[in-house]
Amino acid sequence: MIDFRRALVALALVVVAAAAFAQDRPGRGGGERADRQEQRQQGGPGRQATNGPGVLSLLPGDAVTQHSIDLPGGKLDYTATAGTFSLFDQSGERSAAVFYTAYVAKSADPARRPLTFVFNGGPGAASAFLNLGLVGPRIADFGPANDGTDVHLVDNPDTWLAFTDLVLIDPVGTGWSRPAKPDGGRPFWSVRGDAESMAKVIALYISKNSRASSPKFILGESYGGFRAVKVARILQRDQGIIVSGILMLSPMLDGAFEFGGNRLALGAALQLPSLAAAEMERRGNFSKQALAQAEHFALTDYLTTLAGPPLRGEAAKNFYTRVAQMTGLSVDALAQSRGFIGDEYVKNLRLGDHKVVSHYDATFASDDPFPESPVARGPDPILDGMIRAYGSTFVGYARDELGFKTEMTYNLLASDLFGRWDWGEGGGHGEPSVTDDLRVLLALTPSFRLMIAHGYSDMVTPYAVTQYILDHLPPSDGEDRTQLKLYRGGHMFYLDPASRRAFTADARTMYTSP
Repeated sequence: MIDFRRALVALALVVVAAAAFAQDRPGRGGGERADRQEQRQQGGPGRQATNGPGVLSLLPGDAVTQHSIDLPGGKLDYTATAGTFSLFDQSGERSAAVFYTAYVAKSADPARRPLTFVFNGGPGAASAFLNLGLVGPRIADFGPANDGTDVHLVDNPDTWLAFTDLVLIDPVGTGWSRPAKPDGGRPFWSVRGDAESMAKVIALYISKNSRASSPKFILGESYGGFRAVKVARILQRDQGIIVSGILMLSPMLDGAFEFGGNRLALGAALQLPSLAAAEMERRGNFSKQALAQAEHFALTDYLTTLAGPPLRGEAAKNFYTRVAQMTGLSVDALAQSRGFIGDEYVKNLRLGDHKVVSHYDATFASDDPFPESPVARGPDPILDGMIRAYGSTFVGYARDELGFKTEMTYNLLASDLFGRWDWGEGGGHGEPSVTDDLRVLLALTPSFRLMIAHGYSDMVTPYAVTQYILDHLPPSDGEDRTQLKLYRGGHMFYLDPASRRAFTADARTMYTSP
């Protein structure tokens, strides 16, 4: 099973490889050329000479197409660009090609229109999730049964293109982004190397498309939220580009809580409210008031009990019974783990129904492929279930609507990057974290704004962890510069149309605030 939390725990910290420096390839056709046929011809018979030998020879030239969408506010015309930027190492040799998809609305003053750079997480996830799941002008409809075998693309009435231009980027090793050499990915597969390469791509796009005057934002999901903060700091430090705000969706913020943090009392306490929210959803009695009570219990009686010596006798029975009622786990399972909630909940919550639940949304369950096993086995119901269809759906969309045709495989989830990722930063020690970076961004840029969104029932990056981190940031000038927004659903709460609409409405306020 591809399990985000377990995969992170298993990663070894190694010395950071030298980061790849990048520059635009001289003479590359890019920008927003309106002649789609000319762009397509760049990917024709002559593409071998353009892209060089190896896998990058499979990449066509940039494809530029014109589209329109009917939104509640009226018809919106936009240009879509599906293409690549080349990155080069210090010797001047091409080191990678980075695929991106840009949507730019027709505007009277395009240089001043907000511009948002978007990436998913993993590490190892391509941007198709957010492209076809949340922000793009087209959205994948899985139908009422959430079945990945019957996916349709429809216009997205809640597209963020209504209030910001969008550039969705696939980090090296994901999507159609590749290192130039088979063994050339290591410089990009580290916290620093990844952030520096993404910052360079952003700088290249801004320069090529004359968007220096546009207010600039970054949206990142999961590890992409962690990446967003690192990229913002590097943009400011190395490129002289200051972002106006960052939006994070189900982000990882601090490795101390992700690398097995649930084995410690505080990490377990911050995990409890998400499981309580999922149990309320299953019972059909979800309420913010009841969830607030669970949050209070988690950081008081539950935390102090886990941190103290094990309970015995009647006190233990009463405590485990209370936690069982709150979470849906059995008293026996809780007593065996002394109240800590490990990954066993995916099997234990629906054990009687022969179902397993998802780490990514504890309300979502599927048939257990190994019911005779005493522990959970097999893929995750969400991560390896229906959302895998985003990959083939995006390939068809890029080919048929965006005009980007390639025989290269689209890596929606490059799971092998988990084991290769270098979490060290410049040889430093300790868990990877963005808390110091957030402190600097808030302190140095008085207008900088931060919005973090979570689904209540996400067990991969529980929302209470983010609340804890925000509560412990130093106070900053200005009201509501940091916001935590919560929605029904899990890690990818945008799978629920109501939560997607609510988040879009909340995000829009970031772009209209003075």
